[in-house]
Amino acid sequence: MRTNLKRLGIVGLALFLTGGQGAWAQVTDRWVDQPQVIVPNARRIRVPIYQTPVELSAVGVHVAIRDGVAASTLEFSLRNPSPQAQEAQLILPVPEGVAVSRLVYDGVGPEPVARVLPKDEARRIYDSIVASMRDPALVEFVGWNLIRTSAFPIPPGATQKVSLTFEQVLGADGARVDYVLPRSESLSTTDTPWTITLDLRSDRPIASIYSSSHELITERVGPGHIKGRVSPSSAQNPGSLRISYVTQQNKNALTATMMAYPDPDNAGHGYWMLLASPPVAGAEVTPKQPREVTLVLDRSGSMRGEKFTQAVNAAKQIVRGLNEGETFNIVDYSDSIETFAKVPVGVTPASASEAGKYLDALRPNGGTNLHDALLEALRPTPREGFMPLVLFLTDGLPTVGERSEVKIRDSAKAANAFNRRIFSFGVGMDVNSPLLSNLAKASRGASTFVLPDEDIELAVSQVFRRLTGPTLALPRLIETRDEGTSPRVRDMLPAELPDLFEGDQLVVLGTYSGAGPITLDLGGEAEGKNRSVTITLDPSAASARNAFVPRLWASRKVAALVEEVRQASAEGAGGIGDARMRELSEEITRLSIKFGILTEHTSFLAVEPNASLGLPAAATRAADNLMDLAAAPSNRAGGVSVAQERDINLKMAQAEAPAQQVGRYISGSDNRTVQVETIRAIHDLTFFKRNNRWVDSRLAGKEEAAPDQTVAFGSPEYAMILATLVNERRQAALAQEGEILIQVGGKAVLVQAP
Repeated sequence: MRTNLKRLGIVGLALFLTGGQGAWAQVTDRWVDQPQVIVPNARRIRVPIYQTPVELSAVGVHVAIRDGVAASTLEFSLRNPSPQAQEAQLILPVPEGVAVSRLVYDGVGPEPVARVLPKDEARRIYDSIVASMRDPALVEFVGWNLIRTSAFPIPPGATQKVSLTFEQVLGADGARVDYVLPRSESLSTTDTPWTITLDLRSDRPIASIYSSSHELITERVGPGHIKGRVSPSSAQNPGSLRISYVTQQNKNALTATMMAYPDPDNAGHGYWMLLASPPVAGAEVTPKQPREVTLVLDRSGSMRGEKFTQAVNAAKQIVRGLNEGETFNIVDYSDSIETFAKVPVGVTPASASEAGKYLDALRPNGGTNLHDALLEALRPTPREGFMPLVLFLTDGLPTVGERSEVKIRDSAKAANAFNRRIFSFGVGMDVNSPLLSNLAKASRGASTFVLPDEDIELAVSQVFRRLTGPTLALPRLIETRDEGTSPRVRDMLPAELPDLFEGDQLVVLGTYSGAGPITLDLGGEAEGKNRSVTITLDPSAASARNAFVPRLWASRKVAALVEEVRQASAEGAGGIGDARMRELSEEITRLSIKFGILTEHTSFLAVEPNASLGLPAAATRAADNLMDLAAAPSNRAGGVSVAQERDINLKMAQAEAPAQQVGRYISGSDNRTVQVETIRAIHDLTFFKRNNRWVDSRLAGKEEAAPDQTVAFGSPEYAMILATLVNERRQAALAQEGEILIQVGGKAVLVQAP
């Protein structure tokens, strides 16, 4: 019967016997009379073979938040595959302060009832289920309250729907409001579909919304109204659903909030994340800054065919998408450089029509004079008060004129006296991806790589839609401190902040040290004026609830270190010395082990079951991988190069949830995303699977050594270990299947499987 449970996904099914633990040993028909307890937000739990398990076939979640009060509605579809009627009972871990407002049951028989149990009573129920089932799946919910329903019938062969709504007043930290729906952090099969939608309303404009756990797709209905949903693939990911939103307190003002996490292994140090947004459109904001857009289009012979048609269509879309009063020009290049107009022209129906005719007349031929095309786009003086943007598209390496990567990027930097933002598009695999990435990042732009089977028109239009209404240019984040004192904020990523456009939000991460508040000033230019907001980073307010922050920081740090290797490996850049390479490799490997952030260079840590997690050996192997890639011609162009650049962009993503970064990288062999399931992130810990044993990354290099203590499941020592981990908010580590080697109180503790 257990094979049926593979359909349960990240949810779980537990059999709870009201007759107590002794009933587990009984093999009688009495089993079929007992209600099956459904724990939708737990991982799959073992059940006895004596009863056909009720299948949880779908879960729908709708979260409605009104001015800080949340109503969460969960609809469960329960299927009884048995030829006889069965009873079920729901148990749902929830935060404190929850009240049940509605329970809808569309079946026959008495209406079930639901009540909220406080965490002490909930603990007794969790303990009872864990002991009865000899399965630790529910220990991760120790410390949460729970909602328990009475039993309700499910007819044979039927699917029963039950809907439960609970309400709560959400916690707030200044202008930030936080929501959480507890779910398991342990990976399991993920076939049960979860759909999660959100309706957020506030009397004040909503400046930003962020999920540290899952990918949110949002639509702004109005200044104080946002609708959203969790992407289907992300909804299947494990972990509690966490959503934060920030309201705008003053019109025409920047909005910012700070989240910090204290480093438990380094007293007086920690990690921080800043979430900031420009003023909300439609909330009495100042007029938008107009844009001057220069489209740079590769018309070399290699662009011939469908991709040139797509590129031309993308250019037409951009011109049509400009607002009244904005300007544009077109630079097209192969061996030679041509332009649509001598200077950028204002967008009108007539100029847009002429631009369309100009684009239609272009014919791909010749080589690629990338250097001169860049300079042609960067040198002209933009109109005063306009934001100058360059959209640069190419499908090949420079073959005409200057071909040195280092000289091209240096020339572009020198020619860009007016701070034009370059948004580069590499089409196909035969592009110098480090060059295109450098051109973009050095100018506060971004790079995009369009694979051979992807649509150029779609890729370009998606980027351009983001570049609507620049609201904050040249942003900066500075620590204000007394003269002569050392900085307390370090390792800020990104090191250079990107411009903010309408609908953007800024996510900045870093580390801090010392006690006492730290003052940061976030500022930039809007409508020709300097705007700023003062933010306080208070280490005393750092919380273990923000365990996602260090993992997000580590993801960006790994990307930045790999990028340093790639940029230094360009021909003519001077290379990177052995000592620095070893230093970078050791840091990349250390972060990979500690946080589970893999690259193709360190993927062996999780892919190879016998690979040592010891830092010296692992770092040496990673260094060899990095040096091989740096020295190879494919490091600058080709599929491997594009994969590396896409992986860097993935890890630097502004809104990427940290849970989605763990064990994931882009493979150079086929440019596909690889998700490794022998590595897990649980709270702030990382575990690697070694021979059916989950190994705490803090014990890296000691995984083969004898543990300091061996603990049997369910023993008094187990209870003590669990209590310690509950205090550290790390109890979910014990919910994993199999043996667990974990560091507790400085000791290596082996927790035996049930």
